[in-house]
Amino acid sequence: MKKIFSNKYFRYGSLIIIGILLGWVFFHSPQKTTVKNENTAENNLETIWTCAMHPHIRMHEPGKCPICGMDLIPLAQSNAEVDSTAVYLTEDAAQLANVETSVVTREQPVKEIRLYGKVQADERLLQSQVAHISGRIEKLLVNFTGEAVQKGQTLAIVYSPELLTAQQELLEAAKTKESQTEIYEASKERLRQWRLSESQINSIESSGNIRNSLEIVSDITGIITARRVNNGDYVNQGTVLFDVADLSRVWILFDAYESDLQFLRKGEQIEFRVQALPGVKFSGNIAFIDPVIDPVNRVAKVRIEASNQSGRLKPEMFVTGIAKTRLDEYKNMLVIPKSAVLWTGTRSIVYVKQPDTGEPVFKMREVGLGPMLGNSYVITDGLIEGEKIVTQGAFSVDAAAQLEGKPSMMNIPQKDAEKQVKSRVSTDFVRQLNTVFEQYIDLKDAFVQSDVNKAKQASEKMEQSLARVDMSLLKGDVHTQWMNLTGKINDPLTRIQSSDDLEEQRKDFSILSNELYKTIKSFGLTGKTVYYQFCPMAFGNKGAFWLSTKKEILNPYYGDQMLECGENRETVRF
Repeated sequence: MKKIFSNKYFRYGSLIIIGILLGWVFFHSPQKTTVKNENTAENNLETIWTCAMHPHIRMHEPGKCPICGMDLIPLAQSNAEVDSTAVYLTEDAAQLANVETSVVTREQPVKEIRLYGKVQADERLLQSQVAHISGRIEKLLVNFTGEAVQKGQTLAIVYSPELLTAQQELLEAAKTKESQTEIYEASKERLRQWRLSESQINSIESSGNIRNSLEIVSDITGIITARRVNNGDYVNQGTVLFDVADLSRVWILFDAYESDLQFLRKGEQIEFRVQALPGVKFSGNIAFIDPVIDPVNRVAKVRIEASNQSGRLKPEMFVTGIAKTRLDEYKNMLVIPKSAVLWTGTRSIVYVKQPDTGEPVFKMREVGLGPMLGNSYVITDGLIEGEKIVTQGAFSVDAAAQLEGKPSMMNIPQKDAEKQVKSRVSTDFVRQLNTVFEQYIDLKDAFVQSDVNKAKQASEKMEQSLARVDMSLLKGDVHTQWMNLTGKINDPLTRIQSSDDLEEQRKDFSILSNELYKTIKSFGLTGKTVYYQFCPMAFGNKGAFWLSTKKEILNPYYGDQMLECGENRETVRF
């Protein structure tokens, strides 16, 4: 043993082994190994670089955006999968685009309608002051338009030869009034017709003095709005001397567009302001709504009546009114800000924030719009309470969707468009459309048999079925789409009925088939499998389509001549 321990190689080897063991004890750490492995896994995850303004840009290394030249930023990696039709932004991109969201909630909708109009005189308080006797204007005591007059005030003095004659007749009749009472009373009545008072008539009779002029007194209190005579003018009985308006009460006449009339009701209050009287508020109730629309301006007059004892409201003053109407038929429905809606002319869309995603992820959603409530809209369908939608920056989100070629305001896949239309079509409507389609199959069979008269009869029945479809079951842009399609279907049906030429009928049948194909693709059918078939030789090798419920080819464009000429191009199952 001494020889073994005295051997230098043994001693050196033992020291090395002991050193290795001590090093392993003091320096080994399983946790560090795990961290190292995790770091290695993270390093193996490749960093993707994107642009804050153009998030569809994806690069494997840092650099500049090829569109705007901005520095690329690292894209946060996530194991979550995003819908291929959704738009996702980085947090920085959402902040730069000022994208804001809000929660969809229910409200009691109150529609504000802004109206513009003018102050007008109350037509019932307008009066024409006339001459009660023929004669010459000796003197005008009211000389200008706008002058205020009181009832009983003298407006003019008229010289009248007829008045002289009538007074002389009265004096003569007074001498025999005991024996000729009727003549006496008739002479007095004539003077009364000229608006002489009983005291004036008695004065003439008692004094015997004959007057050669008559005072014209005002019949009402008001403002002279027009002077129609001058000094020295000769007037006949009934000639208008002045137009007088009583402005103690006035009308406020607003112009209401035909689209707003459905929300205005008699008796509702309108608050209004007058531009000439800043800071002063007025109000009144709707007294009348014109039942006729102005054919030029497309507006109807809405009238409220206002007291004007102070005279502050003057005719022709400009007025701005606000009518607030509670829409009880839309009670407790969803209401969203107007800024959230992107309107294309045929569709209204919003962007919905997808839940449970690390980054801002948005998906386009078509919605049904109800009435506009000032700065918001009532939503009839397409959203659920509690969802988050983009209320600011919707155009920026839509621009990102367009750049990525995803569904957007101006770009929606045809299948999605058809699906959205069908989602807003009632089953009752589809059942009625089924009847129209069945009549079409009868028409197709008539052409297979090359029977002109049967084709006429079948087209007439199809037209009648089309007319019986209840269009009121469709709302909004879907109703408009149906109206456009039915017009294109009706035209060839009418021509088929009026033609005795089989080839001309078949040409119109080709047009009809194309339009009906679009219709059933958009609105759908119930429980049917439809084959969209094609004949390449029809109409001089131009080709033509038709619809069938059977897979076998029965060519309506050639009949027995080439009954099996054609092929199935599409199978549509409903």
